[in-house]
Formats: sequence, C-alpha cells, structure tokens
Amino acid sequence: MKTRLKTRIELREAPHSPELPDDVVPFLESLDGPTAWRVPGRDRSRCRIVTTLLHGNEPSGLIAVHDWLRSGREPAVDAICVLGNVEAARIHPVFTNRSVPDRRDLNRCFLGPWDDVEGEIARQLLDLINRTNPEALIDVHNNTGHNPPYAIGTTPTHNALQLAWIFSRDFVWSHLQLGAIIEGVTSCPSITIEVGKSGEDAADLVATEGIARFFEAPALFGNGIEADTSKIRILTMPMRARLVPGRRLVMAQRPADGADLTMPDDLDRHNFEDVPPGSRIGWVNGEGCPLELIDEHGEDRAGDYFERRGDELVARCSFMPIMITVDAAIAANDCLFYVVQHTEPDL
Repeated sequence: MKTRLKTRIELREAPHSPELPDDVVPFLESLDGPTAWRVPGRDRSRCRIVTTLLHGNEPSGLIAVHDWLRSGREPAVDAICVLGNVEAARIHPVFTNRSVPDRRDLNRCFLGPWDDVEGEIARQLLDLINRTNPEALIDVHNNTGHNPPYAIGTTPTHNALQLAWIFSRDFVWSHLQLGAIIEGVTSCPSITIEVGKSGEDAADLVATEGIARFFEAPALFGNGIEADTSKIRILTMPMRARLVPGRRLVMAQRPADGADLTMPDDLDRHNFEDVPPGSRIGWVNGEGCPLELIDEHGEDRAGDYFERRGDELVARCSFMPIMITVDAAIAANDCLFYVVQHTEPDL
C-alpha cells in the first residue's frame, strides 16, 4: 500500500550525523514529506535558511544538505534546512519529476493562491521564514541544460550580491512575477542559486561547497564574506521564451515530422553566450512563429528577437539566452529559455 506523505511543515532538530543514511536515495526515502530541520549554531540568536528540492528533479541541493548534515560540522548560527517537494522527488525513478503529476509547480506558488496542496506548503514555508526571522535565505536549484552556476534575485542590492559571490560571478536581476520563493520572501536578503545541470558532479560540488560556506561563515555581510561584488556580472530583464499553446515541440538535429517547432537538442551550449543576428534557433512548420517571448509586462516580444526565413527560425538581433532546457516536456510546460541583457544598475 502506498504511504501518503504528510504536507505539514514542522521545524525539528536535525538528526545527528550517525543517524543519517550514507547514501542520498535512502536519505530521500526516509523523509515523510516537506521537511524543515534546525542545526544549532555557535550563535543561537541568529539563523540562516537553505531551501532546496522545490523541484523534485533537481537533487544537487539535497545532496549538499545530506553531505553537510553527515559531516557533523557546527554552523556559525542556527542553520535551517528545508527540503520542499519530497513527494515529487520520491516518485520512482527518483529525481525525475519536477512536480507531482497534475499538480502545481511548488516554486510557482509563493504569491498564492493557497487553496491546494502546493499552495498550503508554500504558505507554511513563508510562515516558517517569517517566524524564524533569518538573516538570509538561499534557494538551491538545478537546470535541465548545461549552465554555469548563477544567482537570481529581485534586486541586486549589496547584500544580495554578497550572497551570490559565495556561489557565482553572475547575477540575474529578475523583474518577473512567477510565484517563486524569492518573490514571496521580503523579510531578509534572499536569492536563488542555479548550480548547474542535474546529475553532474560539478553542480553537486558547487552546491556542497556553497552551502557549507553559507552556514559556516561567521558573518555574511560587511566584512564577513570577502566578496568583490564589482566583479559580478549583472544581467537583467529576463523574458520567457515559451511555446505557443497548442503547438508541438521536438528536440532534434533536423526538422521533425509533425513538429511545429524543432530545436537542436544541444541548444544549451549557447547558455550565457551572445547569439548573433541570423543564427538559426530551430525549424518551424505551419503559420506564424511558434515561440512567444514574454517580458515583465506580459507583452510578447518575439517579433523583436526572432523571424522566419523559409522553414527556419533565426535571431533578428543579438541576444543572450540562459536556462535553456533541452527537455521537450519541461519546455512545453514551463519555458524553453530566458533572454537577458547586460546592465549597470543605478541603485
């Protein structure tokens, strides 16, 4: 009989290192739902939070938390580890489902509504954050394509850039309102960290080393982390490239029969690169452009950036894509990639 997982988030003391399974999969399967654990730090008056596994197919944060808990190291302040979408991650084969089938993406629920399972989990998590009053929050994710590690934040404040420095030298300044956790957290500096592609050792290492530094640094801001934030590249105005509803997408190296849009299955090699005008994005079939490019105002800017030349879709102007996915199902349900621009913020 399938065991129903709990949905209530209770902040509990973390198990001691010898009590934890050696391997991450038994560790995952020992969890009975969304989990919040506290590890007492040297300074009990402060705390920091790491959230991860909001998407069940992004295991690097879980691997890093498991590794850090098993190390038995003492954090500088109370460390709170939150493992979000345990139910999706535990669906076999493990780490293959972004969300529970036919239910909402948990990391699109932090602006409400709260009237389903994922909404209730998001509301409880925000309540926990407000109740514990952390000095900072890091949300750890993987990509489905090849990417260097980078941070995402709602404003490139000095504190946000110092947090980003722990993991990366790229900061994406997002104006989008998607319902992600960093949009719902307003009481402390918070950023998302995309550590790299799921299943790659390099991504696991970025998460493991970064989370350890985040929890163990005596101070994060001011003279805490020695960060030269002037060397962080800030990219702004992310626009979401997504498939027009009702169109069919295929990832392949040549036009696919029956596809409205065929995109190369190695397109993610262009992540964080400037794509010059005239570059082929893919092959199209049928009328019009099968891609939408939605800006922060909800306007479709696809016509400014892409054009059809025969059966090819090409770049009308230079642009930089990030978070390219080569998983057709994820691309159809969420988006294909984001478009960003270099910026020098006037803060």
